[in-house]
Amino acid sequence: MRLPKLSKLELQIMEALWTSGPLAIREIQEAFPQKGRPAYTTVQTMVYRLEVKKALRRARKIGNAHIFEAVISRDTAQRRLVDEFLSLFGGRMQPVMAQLIEAGNLTQKDVADAERLLRDLARRKKEP
Repeated sequence: MRLPKLSKLELQIMEALWTSGPLAIREIQEAFPQKGRPAYTTVQTMVYRLEVKKALRRARKIGNAHIFEAVISRDTAQRRLVDEFLSLFGGRMQPVMAQLIEAGNLTQKDVADAERLLRDLARRKKEP
């Protein structure tokens, strides 16, 4: 299945579902901060678009309200975003890492965690 491309608002809607589990449109809208909260009809439109993209689905109906649940995981969506971001740099990670280091956003713990992940990945690839 091809992963859908999600807008910022769509990601915020998905975040509400990933955090809280299945929700009605009103509950999704109320998950947004009071200041700058999108209108109910805006959230409704975006939820229906996400349904078409197969990022979420109607889980059940309670009275007149449809309850929606995420189909794609947070990890899957994050991987897609990282892949899209890296494509802006020709798929190269070095410019991104250099910027993170220069801006002071990459800690020694981050580096140690990345090294551990690389070692684990290398070990898994060696195993038959």
